Amino acid sequence: MAKTRRKKQGWEFELQKWLRPFVEALGNKRRERLAPLYVRGLILPGERKSIEPIAKRVAPSDLQQLHHFVSTSPWATEPVQEVLVKQAQALVGGGVLIIDDTGLVKKGVKSVGVGHQYCGQLGKNTNSQALVSLTMARDEVPVAVGLRLFLPKQWTDKPKRCAAAGVPKSIDFQTKGQIALSEIDRVIKAGATFGVVCADAGYGTSAAFRAGLDERGLRWAVGINFNQHVYAPATNLITTQPKQAGRKRKYPRVSQPSMSAKKFIEALGAKAFTDVSWRQGTKGKLGCKFAAARVLVADGKEVADGTHLPGRSVWLVCERRASGEQKYYLTNHEPNTPLKTLARAIKSRWVCEQAHQQLKEELGLDHFEGRSWNGLHHHALFSMMAFCFLQHLRLKEKKRLEHRGHHHSPLFPTSASE
Repeated sequence: MAKTRRKKQGWEFELQKWLRPFVEALGNKRRERLAPLYVRGLILPGERKSIEPIAKRVAPSDLQQLHHFVSTSPWATEPVQEVLVKQAQALVGGGVLIIDDTGLVKKGVKSVGVGHQYCGQLGKNTNSQALVSLTMARDEVPVAVGLRLFLPKQWTDKPKRCAAAGVPKSIDFQTKGQIALSEIDRVIKAGATFGVVCADAGYGTSAAFRAGLDERGLRWAVGINFNQHVYAPATNLITTQPKQAGRKRKYPRVSQPSMSAKKFIEALGAKAFTDVSWRQGTKGKLGCKFAAARVLVADGKEVADGTHLPGRSVWLVCERRASGEQKYYLTNHEPNTPLKTLARAIKSRWVCEQAHQQLKEELGLDHFEGRSWNGLHHHALFSMMAFCFLQHLRLKEKKRLEHRGHHHSPLFPTSASE
């Protein structure tokens, strides 16, 4: 019992030290006192991690103040978010940045941003909120650095509804891709560095999103749908006009037609696939078959018949899983990049799912019971801070074990309660 008490006091003392730059960024004595209480309440064991149960565990006499601090107080998240990025950079900087979204199942119609939309947690459309997420990761260690609410048009088209939920007047409708690009700008400005931006087909199918990454000079690897059209790399534009009389062509022609990613890969034949292992798992190497080819993406200027002219040259990658299922990707890695490097970049996206799961199951990301814009984003920020702190503890313990000669360190607990 005494040993357990010392261990608990140890992580709580570590948390107090670790939170100092966050507390300083809040710039208010009351907030500086309440923020550590809330983060500690998220980490401590408990079935519910909404405001009232947290207050009962860590500060019963401060329920009203804690409720006001999280749900209604208009304090800005930006300075605290900047500290979070700096802490994440120190832990996993230089790895990958993963763009995704995560759903929060909700009842009713008054919680900010709620609507009938796809929820990855359930794998179907349901009444939920959708948060665009940014996760930095290195060596399979994820740290969440961004959770921004997506507002459907049934919200942004109704100013009174938004005002009732405290949505700032400056917030207009943005696609998830547009939100992700603005969040990328924010974390880069705060000092984040990463080698590759990864995203699933929910983002990768958007030519505007890919173009936004290109404009920022970023390396990227994104999922696409099987019917994304591409051109062979030798495709040329034909700009000469016909000799016979008649209307001049408004658009150039292409020397050969585009085809879907699926048909392009099929045309390569079975020999194009190679067994590739991208990392060591707990039960051995993880791998499957991959094929890759240089293509021109059909995302250039739209011509008269609705097709698109060739765009930039990229890699088209197909992953064939043991089940026979095939997934398709585009990446702007250099032409001489080895297939294993492409596969490793593509598969590095999975760790964001681990982060989402722990944020919900261990730290109560989906337990917030308020309805306001500020409340949801304050709660999400504290959840990310708690998760970052736990990753700090894990990596610190791993380093200690490696220093003592334990190269294969055990799995670390996902919360301080374990």
